[in-house]
Amino acid sequence: MKNLVKNNRSTGIMITLVISIILISCKNDKKVSPKDSDLPQTTAIEIKQTSEDLLNGVSKAVCYSGFRTGQHPDRGEGAINPSDEQILEDLQMIFHDSLFNLIRLYDSGENSKAVLRIIEENKLDIKVMLGIWLKAELSAHETCEWLTEPIPAEVLTQNTIANQKEIQEGIRLAAKYSETVIAVNVGNEALVEWNDHKVDTDSIISYVQKVQKAIKQPVTVADNYEWWAAKGEKLAKAVDFISIHVYPVWEGKDIEEAMSYTIENVQKVRNALPDSKIVITEAGWATVASEFSERASEEKQKQYYNDLIKWSSEMNITTFFFEAFDEDWKGETANPLGAEKHWGLFTVDRKPKKVMESLFDK
Repeated sequence: MKNLVKNNRSTGIMITLVISIILISCKNDKKVSPKDSDLPQTTAIEIKQTSEDLLNGVSKAVCYSGFRTGQHPDRGEGAINPSDEQILEDLQMIFHDSLFNLIRLYDSGENSKAVLRIIEENKLDIKVMLGIWLKAELSAHETCEWLTEPIPAEVLTQNTIANQKEIQEGIRLAAKYSETVIAVNVGNEALVEWNDHKVDTDSIISYVQKVQKAIKQPVTVADNYEWWAAKGEKLAKAVDFISIHVYPVWEGKDIEEAMSYTIENVQKVRNALPDSKIVITEAGWATVASEFSERASEEKQKQYYNDLIKWSSEMNITTFFFEAFDEDWKGETANPLGAEKHWGLFTVDRKPKKVMESLFDK
């Protein structure tokens, strides 16, 4: 009996020893397992770019659309455009003491043509990211809340033809004003589900390639940061740089969270598209907004502008602040306090808001 117990104990010790060796072996194998090395990395990819990634060598830029009270782009019955004198006044304000020497235009229509002509005629030291506006080629009535019914097929067909003409005009202007136009943007928020001028991604890629073949300037597409991060991989490979929009105030963030959320947005795109050069083509803060009145103010706009411009400079990211002037034609006509009308650094009457006051004090 004693021998049996002794043998059982010896056997037990041996079994324990074997199990321990196996466990240690498994543990060591796990350290060098190929599967582990393939696990996704959680470390954020560096946002900071080199100075060579800046457009025209600058980090600070502004979106410009010069429509004043009573003026508007073509909404179906023709446009009422600013006069040459008004455009020149705007451009001189924008460039005041080299405040901005890079602006973004949204289309290749008559107003944009006038802006380019006036810059060159007056030898203004202002460069332009030219826009090519794309109309709806798909009906997003199921995802866009203000489209109450499908866009008729014949309208979509007409829009596709109009888009081809717009592309050709953008190419012509980029070639004619090659010293002023330093980049071309094809389509603005035409890819997100909530827009009313939706275009298929593959169609936009073909448009980008068409423009790239025809001009020497870099070509991009501007859209919301979320779209780029979630769905932008294919398009990112086609464009020369990606253009993102970030609006923390639209996403429920107040000024205390504004910059941290902005950085989070950019980080999300950087992690998804680590090899792409990033330009922020829209970021701003409304000063009046019935939609989020407690978060809108000139003081908060000033803080966001200063914080964003400082960070953009440190990160070597060209950032177009939205926008130069308030535009009261936008949004609902019956709601003068709607946010769409109040993103300007200046009022629609060309009076500087708090963020600009010190520069324009007489």
